[in-house]
Amino acid sequence: MRKQAKRPVVARLLIVDDEPAIGWGLQRVAESLGHEARTTSSAESALEQLQEATFDLVILDVRLPGMDGLTAIEQIRTRAGDVPIILITAFGDLETAVAAVRSQVFDYLVKPFDVEKVRGSIVRALQQPVSAVLSDGEVSVAGFVGTTPIMQEAFSQIALAAASEACVLIQGESGTGKELAAHAIHRHSAQSEGPFVVVNVASLSEALAESELFGHVRGAFTGAEQDRAGLLQQADGGTLFLDELAEIPLPLQVKLLRVLETGVITPVGAETSRKINFRLISATHRNLLGEVEQGRFRHDLYFRISAFQVNLPALRERVDDIVPLAEYFLRTLSDDKASQERLSREVGQALRARQWYGNVRELRNAIEHAMILARGGAITAEHLPPAAPASVMGGNATSDSLDSQIQVLLRQWAEKTLGDAEQAGDLHDRLLALVEPPALEQVLSENGHQFAASARVLGMHRTTLRKKAEQYGLDKQ
Repeated sequence: MRKQAKRPVVARLLIVDDEPAIGWGLQRVAESLGHEARTTSSAESALEQLQEATFDLVILDVRLPGMDGLTAIEQIRTRAGDVPIILITAFGDLETAVAAVRSQVFDYLVKPFDVEKVRGSIVRALQQPVSAVLSDGEVSVAGFVGTTPIMQEAFSQIALAAASEACVLIQGESGTGKELAAHAIHRHSAQSEGPFVVVNVASLSEALAESELFGHVRGAFTGAEQDRAGLLQQADGGTLFLDELAEIPLPLQVKLLRVLETGVITPVGAETSRKINFRLISATHRNLLGEVEQGRFRHDLYFRISAFQVNLPALRERVDDIVPLAEYFLRTLSDDKASQERLSREVGQALRARQWYGNVRELRNAIEHAMILARGGAITAEHLPPAAPASVMGGNATSDSLDSQIQVLLRQWAEKTLGDAEQAGDLHDRLLALVEPPALEQVLSENGHQFAASARVLGMHRTTLRKKAEQYGLDKQ
C-alpha cells in the first residue's frame, strides 16, 4: 500500500449536493477552516471536475439526480485515488451505512447535522488516512426500519462498529432491538463466518452461571459427569453477545475481564487453560455507569467492554418511524407475503399517540394482536390491544414521555390545520395562542402573579411577560 501524502495546510474540497442551501452551508464551513471549496449538484458533474482538477476531500450526498452517491464512489476512486470521502444523507438506513463503511468513506453524516460535527469531520479527514475497507458481501438485515435522523445515526454507529474489532456496548430501553443490532454487527463484521452465540445473563442460574459461561471438566462438581464447553468457548472464532450484562455477578465479572485481557479461559475444575478468540458485544437497558457508581459493576470491566458504544433510541424519540414500522410488521406477519396493505390514517394516528413502553417489541405484538382480531379484514383502531398503563411498566411515564405525548398531539393539530388553506398562513400565531396561555397562567399562579418572579422562571424579560399576559387576558386574574 503506497504511503499517503501529507495533506496541504490549505485544502481543496469538492462538495456534491443537489440542495443549494446544504452546499452553501458546507462551503462556508470549509472556508471558515481556511480551505477552498467548490460545489456541484450531481455526481456526473463532480466526476468531470475530478478529471480536470485535484481535490483533497470530497463531501458527497447519497441521493443525487442521476447517478447516486454510493454508485459514484468507485468512479471517484478511479479518478482521485485515495481522496477521503465524507458521505452525507437525509435518508440513511442500515444498508446504506454499512455500504458506506465498506466503500472506504472516511465518515458518514446524517442530515440535519451539527456544524461542529461537520467541522470536526473535515479536520480529521484532512489529517488521517482513509479508513480500512470491510470484505465484500451481501448487505441485508431484516427488522431495522427507520428514516428519522436519530435512527439513521444508530445505523451509522452499527456500521462503524461492524468495521472494527473493538468490544461493543449496545444501550437502549427494553424492546429497542439490541439483539437485532448485535446480530447486524456480527453479520457485517470480520467474524461473520463464525458462530453468533447469544447469552441472556439474567436467565442464568446464579449457582451454575460460571459453569454455563466458562465450561467445566468432569467431576468439577456434583452432576458434572463429563466435560462441557462453556458459552464463551462456543463463541470461539465468532461473536459472543451478552444481553443484560448488568446482571452478571461480581465474581464472574473478574473472570470475564481476565478472559478479555488474556484471551485465555479456564473451565471450572480445570487445571489447564485454553486459548479462545471471540468478539464481545454486550447490551443492557440499565445505566451501566450508574451501576459502576453503586459498586455493582466493575469500572475496569466497564471500560473494557465499552470501547465503542451504540445507542438505540426509544420509540418515543422517533415517532415518525412508528407507522412505517407497523406497516413492516403488517407485511412480515401476513400469510400473504405479497401483501402491500397499509394502515389507515385512523390507525396510524392511534399508533402515534400511544405510549410504547415496550418500544418496537410492544408495537410488533400490538400489530400481531390487531391482525388476529381483524381476521384478514381491514385493521381499525378498535383491533389494537389496550394500552399498557405506566404503573405496570415500572412507572416509565416520565417527563420525557409526557413531552412525547404533547409533541404527537401538536403534530396532529398542525397536520389538520395545514389541511385548511385559509388558516395555514397563520399557523405559528395559532400555535402560540394554543400553547402559551396555559403555560403562562400556571407559572403566574405558582408565583402569586408576581411578574418579576414568573419572568425568571420562564427565562424572559418581565416586560415581555406583562405584554403577553395582557394579550391573553391573564393580567386581570
